[in-house]
Amino acid sequence: MFDLEQYLDMFLDESKEHLENLNRNLLKLEEDHSIETVNEIFRIAHTLKGMSSTMGFEKIATLTHKMENVLDDIRAGKLKITTAIIDLLFEGLDILDEFVKNIEAEGKESDRSIDNIINNLCNLNDVETTDSEKDSSSQLQDDFQYVTSIAQKAKDQGINCYEINVKLEESCILKAARAFLVFKAVEQNGEIIYSNPSTEDIEDENFSDNFNIIALTKLKKEDFKEKILAISEIKDVTIKDFDKDSINLDQVKNLTVNTGNKIQQNNEQNIESKNDQSESKQRKGKTSKTVRVDIDRLDNLMNLVSELIIVKTRLEDIDTDLKGQNMNEAIEYLERITTSLHDAVTKVRMVPIERVFNRFPRMVRDLSKELNKEINLIMEGEETEVDRTVIDEIGDPLIHLLRNSIDHGIETPEVRKSLGKSEVGTTKLIAYPDGNNVVIEVCDDGSGLNIEKIKKKALEKNIITKEQAEIMDDKEAAKLIFAPGFSTADKISDISGRGVGLDVVKTKIEALGGTVEIESEKNKGSKFIIRLPLTLAIIQALLVTVEDEKYAIPLNNIKEITSISTDNIRIVEGKEIVLYRGKTLPLINLGNVLDVERKSENNSKEIIVVIVKKGDKDLGLIVDNLIGQQEIVIKSLGKYLSGLSFIAGATILGNGSVALIIDTNSLFQREWYS
Repeated sequence: MFDLEQYLDMFLDESKEHLENLNRNLLKLEEDHSIETVNEIFRIAHTLKGMSSTMGFEKIATLTHKMENVLDDIRAGKLKITTAIIDLLFEGLDILDEFVKNIEAEGKESDRSIDNIINNLCNLNDVETTDSEKDSSSQLQDDFQYVTSIAQKAKDQGINCYEINVKLEESCILKAARAFLVFKAVEQNGEIIYSNPSTEDIEDENFSDNFNIIALTKLKKEDFKEKILAISEIKDVTIKDFDKDSINLDQVKNLTVNTGNKIQQNNEQNIESKNDQSESKQRKGKTSKTVRVDIDRLDNLMNLVSELIIVKTRLEDIDTDLKGQNMNEAIEYLERITTSLHDAVTKVRMVPIERVFNRFPRMVRDLSKELNKEINLIMEGEETEVDRTVIDEIGDPLIHLLRNSIDHGIETPEVRKSLGKSEVGTTKLIAYPDGNNVVIEVCDDGSGLNIEKIKKKALEKNIITKEQAEIMDDKEAAKLIFAPGFSTADKISDISGRGVGLDVVKTKIEALGGTVEIESEKNKGSKFIIRLPLTLAIIQALLVTVEDEKYAIPLNNIKEITSISTDNIRIVEGKEIVLYRGKTLPLINLGNVLDVERKSENNSKEIIVVIVKKGDKDLGLIVDNLIGQQEIVIKSLGKYLSGLSFIAGATILGNGSVALIIDTNSLFQREWYS
C-alpha cells in the first residue's frame, strides 16, 4: 500500500503557504475587484484541491472545489464580486486554516461540518445565476462563440489552433493523473481553450478512455504529438486543425472556457512575445533556487558551528609560551573561518518578518468591521530579517498589541470627527534593524494612554500604593499596564481593553532576550517599541568572576563598567544605592543573589560594578573580577534545571569549564529594585 504519511510535512508546509497567499489575495480582491486577482485565487484553490485530494483530505478538497466553482463563475462573468461573496470566501479560508492546523496537530481534519458553507456557496451560485440560466442555450452559444473567436484571432496572428483527441490505454489505472500530465505538457507549449469532458469531470475520472482538447500553440502538429506521446499509457493521439463546424452545440455543454484577461493576454501578448516567455523562464529559474530546509537540520548545523567556536576559544586560552608563530597564524585563520561560518549559518536561519506581518491585514479588516471603525493599517519594513525562532514566537505578542490598539486606542469615527481628526484611524506596524537588534514598532493615532485611569485601576488592584501613585510620573505609570491581570476596560469583551494580555506580551518578549517600551501622548496616540536580538544562539558576552565561579553577562544588556568607592554607597530602606552621574543607581551583589559561598570578606575600598540596563532603568551588579569580552555559545540547561532564577542558560569555555549566563532582565523584578 502506498504510504502518504511521508509527504504530510510537505503538504502542511505548502498548504500554509497557499493559505497565506489566499488570504492576501482575498484582501486585494476586496479593494480592486480585478480579474487577475480572481485568477490567482482560483489557481490557489485549484492547487489546494488537488493536493488535499491526493492526500485523502476530502473536506478540504470538497470545500476548495465549491470555492473554485464560485470563482470560475466570477471569471466567466456569471457572478459579480460582492461583499457577501468575499465574506463567504473568507469564511471558507478560516475553515481551511482550521483543518490544516488540525491535520498538523492530530493528523486528520477536524470533525467540523462543512455542510452549511457548502450550501451557502451553492445557493449563492443559484441565486446569482438565475437570470443567466433563463436562457441556457443562449449562454452556451455565447461560450462557443467566444472560443471560436479566440481561435480565429490566434490564427490571424500566425498561431496554430489544433483539435486534439487523446486515447488512453485500456489498462490505465490512474486516468485522471495521465490526463493531468497531458494537460501539463500542452500548457507548457501553448494554451488550452477547450476541454471535452470538462476539467472537473476529468479530475473526478468521470470519462472513458479518451478526451478532446483545443489548444493554441506555435508548434507543428508532429512536434506537439511527439510531446504528448512521450507520456506513458497514451495509446493514440490525433491532431488536426481546428474547425468550428467540427463541434456541435450538444458538445458545448461540456465546454471548459478559459475566460478573462489571462487567455487574452496569452493570445495577444504572451504567445506572440518571445521576450515575455524568456522573462517567465527567468522567474521560474529564480524560484528553483529556493529550498525548504527542516529547522532541526539548521539547529544541528548551528550546534556544529558552536562547537567550532568553543574549540577556537580553547586554542586561544593555550599558554602564550607554548604558542609559536604558526600556532598564532592558525588560530587567526580559524577565527576568520568560524566568524564567516557563523555569519553564513545565521543568515540561513534569518527569514523576513513579512511572514508574521502577512496575517495582520485580515485581522485588522475583521476587527474594524466588528467594532464599526475605519482602520488603515500601514506596514513598513516587511523585508527586515529576524531569526526563525523569533518568527515563531513574536506573532502572539503583536496580535495582542494590535487588538488593543484598535479596540481601545483608536476612537470611534464620531469621536475622532469631534476631535478634528480623520474618521479613519491609522495603525502602523514598522520593523527595522538597529545594530545587533531588530526593532518592531506598533503605533496608532488614537487617544493615547489614560494615565489617571491606569493609576486608579492599579490602586484598586493593590498593584501600587496611594503614596506611589502621587509621586509616579507618566512614564512609570504607563508601564503599569504590563502588570499581570491589569486592564483598564470597563467591561469584558472578546477583544478587551488596552492592557489585557500585555503581561503576556512583556513575558514573551523578555523570554526572547528583548525589551518593550511605551511612548504615549494624550489624543495623539501610542507607540509600543519592541527590541529583539538578531540571533539567539551565539552572542558577545562579558565574563566575570564571583569567588571561583565564572558568569557571562550578555553584552547587549550592559551599559557600562565602572569602579565605585564603598564610602559612596548608602543604605536606603535596606537597599544599597549610590549616586552615579547625577542619578540614583541601585546596587546588588551578584554573589548574594546567586547564593555563592564566600570564602572571605572583601574589604577592598573599591568595588567593580557592571551597570546593566532594561529600557530606561539601570542596575549595578557588584562582581569580584572581570575576565573580558568573549563570543559565547548559549546552551540550554534542559528541563530539569529550567526553573533556575536569574539564569538564562550556560556556555562552555575554552578550558572545558561551564559558565552560567545571567538573565539580567529578571534581576529588575526583585524587591531591591523599585
